[in-house]
Amino acid sequence: MSKDSTSSGLGSEYNPLDSPQLENPHPFLARARREEPVFFSPLLGSWVVTRHADISAVVADTARFSSAESITVGAATMPREVVTTLMDGYPLVPSLVDNDPPAHTRFRGLVSKAFTGRRLAEKEPFIRALVDELISAFIQEGRADLFLRFAHPLSSSIIAEILGIPRADISRFRRWSDELSTVLAAHGPVEHQVACARGVVDFQRYLAAALEERKTSPREDLLSDIITEGQGMTPPMSMAELVSLLMQVHFAGHETTAGLIVGAVELLLNNPEQLHALRDNPALTAGAVEEAVRMVSPVHAMFRTAREDVELGGIPIPKGAHIRLVYASANRDEHRFHEPECFDIRRPDVKKHLAFGQGLHFCIGAPLARLEARLALEALLRRLPGLRLVPGQKPGFLKSVTVRRHESLEVTWDAPGLDGLARP
Repeated sequence: MSKDSTSSGLGSEYNPLDSPQLENPHPFLARARREEPVFFSPLLGSWVVTRHADISAVVADTARFSSAESITVGAATMPREVVTTLMDGYPLVPSLVDNDPPAHTRFRGLVSKAFTGRRLAEKEPFIRALVDELISAFIQEGRADLFLRFAHPLSSSIIAEILGIPRADISRFRRWSDELSTVLAAHGPVEHQVACARGVVDFQRYLAAALEERKTSPREDLLSDIITEGQGMTPPMSMAELVSLLMQVHFAGHETTAGLIVGAVELLLNNPEQLHALRDNPALTAGAVEEAVRMVSPVHAMFRTAREDVELGGIPIPKGAHIRLVYASANRDEHRFHEPECFDIRRPDVKKHLAFGQGLHFCIGAPLARLEARLALEALLRRLPGLRLVPGQKPGFLKSVTVRRHESLEVTWDAPGLDGLARP
């Protein structure tokens, strides 16, 4: 089957960066699994794979499918003005998620120590204190945007603590992350993309300066570990490699977790029987987090490149073709999960999900994401009685080719006012 023949089918309708698929991609993805589980998207210049079995097979087969360009496939369509602007900074070189062995192994080794069970246990008191600090800042208001006031500051502050970034700079990092998403997606007006590219260059320069400072004044943080160990490798890692690695760690370390927390709260508030079960038995929180990971799938999709002519789902894929693996679709595949559209915090088959990837590229930060989400849910349900969604809201979503998360989520609860009465 050729690109021309497939582009006249579902491929011509596929647009995950715009409405209505941006807000709710699942009806289209369910249709794709039934009618055309592998199709070509002219918009993305990629073959799109939607079934769990096919996606799992691709991820496991590193010999035939490369992770190179797994997050930068949109770079091929970057406007010339954007490319020129990015030349003022460091090259966007492959590092962690967009790399293959043996180079991938070098990069993974640099950051893996920061996410061991021992390191996370050491950080748990800090995370608990931060969760309570954030909630205390708005608990008396009776209403808040859970993304802006809680989930994003929480995940941003935690990855900043691990990296060694001052909390005063976190707001800049949030802006830079949004700008990096826009550049990688190559989406929107050219003028906006160019402005975002300038932000990416600023991001790179900040990280390079921090690494240079750690050369002479090392601290107990990941920035110091990376510059020290990176320079000691044979051959030593370049500044471009280290900066690219840190950009990936920062982006993955907070965008996806913030999306998971907000998505988990929304799922619970939209499923009151599950919420009541969790309130009655907090021991179910870990299962609730895992089920939320499956249904939210913060890493919505990732790319691979075919190293040779291959066949997926009975469709021939040519050598060199880009392949979009839609994890969010795999995680709701009817052939893998019983009643996949049902949110069930006791789901027995939940561990079959691919939300953290699998194999060589299994998410290095998965234990941290699970810990953050568990502590966040426990505290929110404990401290915000009557927690519920504000009706009628239409939260926006980040426009990204890899990550899908809310940009806001308005919630309210029974908070006592200054007069001692509950606020509406």
